[in-house]
Amino acid sequence: MTRYPSVGTAAVRLIAALALALAGAAAGATAGANAQETVSQLVQRSFDTAAAQYGGMLDKVQRKPGFPRTVEKGEVVLVGVGDWTAGFFPGSLWYLYEATGDAKWRLAAADYTARTAPAKFDKSQHDLGFMLGAGYGNGYRLTGDPAYRDALLAGATTLVTRFNPKVGSIQSWDLWKNSTWAFPVIVDNLMNLELLTWAARTAVEPRYREIAVTHADTTLRNHFRPDGSSFHLVDYDPQTGKIRSRVTVQGNADASSWARGQAWALYGYTMMYRETKQEDYLAQAHKIAAFFMHHPRLPADKVPYWDFDDASIPNAPRDSSAAAIVASSLLELAGFSNAEQARAYHTFAEAQLRSLASPAYLASGGEGGDNNGNFLLKHATGHKPAGKEIDVPLNYADYYFLEALLRLKGTQAGR
Repeated sequence: MTRYPSVGTAAVRLIAALALALAGAAAGATAGANAQETVSQLVQRSFDTAAAQYGGMLDKVQRKPGFPRTVEKGEVVLVGVGDWTAGFFPGSLWYLYEATGDAKWRLAAADYTARTAPAKFDKSQHDLGFMLGAGYGNGYRLTGDPAYRDALLAGATTLVTRFNPKVGSIQSWDLWKNSTWAFPVIVDNLMNLELLTWAARTAVEPRYREIAVTHADTTLRNHFRPDGSSFHLVDYDPQTGKIRSRVTVQGNADASSWARGQAWALYGYTMMYRETKQEDYLAQAHKIAAFFMHHPRLPADKVPYWDFDDASIPNAPRDSSAAAIVASSLLELAGFSNAEQARAYHTFAEAQLRSLASPAYLASGGEGGDNNGNFLLKHATGHKPAGKEIDVPLNYADYYFLEALLRLKGTQAGR
């Protein structure tokens, strides 16, 4: 599911049909019967939970400035429009509208999407694909509103200002005080490239596609180890393009495999293959998938520890957000794979989603239930080395969980 349809496509009609199909699905079984649920029941139950949780969230926050990101000391943390996660809350609201067809979610999604408008001119960071794509991208896909198209194009124009042709990459972060970096590029940056490939088609701006491909190629050459795992950050000399260092910020160690970093890489190269049909991107996606799926330290429920190389495993925190991103990625990658690979990817992703939709990870809500701050998934990890957001709900975990559920349901419709 691309978030950025071309003008004049049938995407809106197709999505409307999917929404009607989901809305008419059979009522879900209880969480205790999760293993026996059909896919339709699993999706319906999860979206029923999402509707209850996010309805409660809206009641709490709609009149306040900011976007729900996580929970701290029992209270929902609201962040400003400049936060890289700001777009995920409106994105989840759009997915609720897509799944249910209920106009209240469309209204709420439109409200929160509009609140992210300043991000389209934010030149201080690379995360515009997250900040705009989840809200404006899904909004445009589902409604065809030309104002959403214009906002996305403005964001793409802003994003390319961070590209350095000598490095062949979009700079991720501005230089931090006391850091020794010169031009840091993190693996997460792959997630912004869909905005550029879409803008290249929509605005007939081939340079945007060239920048996206160049960045993806540079990352492919320099971020990965032979086993398919990724470094978090590669720092370059902006004058020569030479690598200065390979380090981590959010992972356990420079040479470790940070679980969400592997998830971003898998999603990024699967998406870039869809956008370009370059075979080396597909090959890399398969390699990353194999690393993740067959890792000896992946737990039986397929929800990874926050870093595959944390010495405290099996007592290390999990990261449900990484599992949600991987599940969504694999369901798309299955569509580009041979029959045997497709079955393996689909089976693995479905197992992940059944784990995430179980009482171990999914908030139960309701009177006397596990409210989880009105978020959906528990046990996500944001930035463990900094001691931040450890074993908490995170808005992007919810977003990719809902996306993966819609993709899972879509695969059933195509069978």
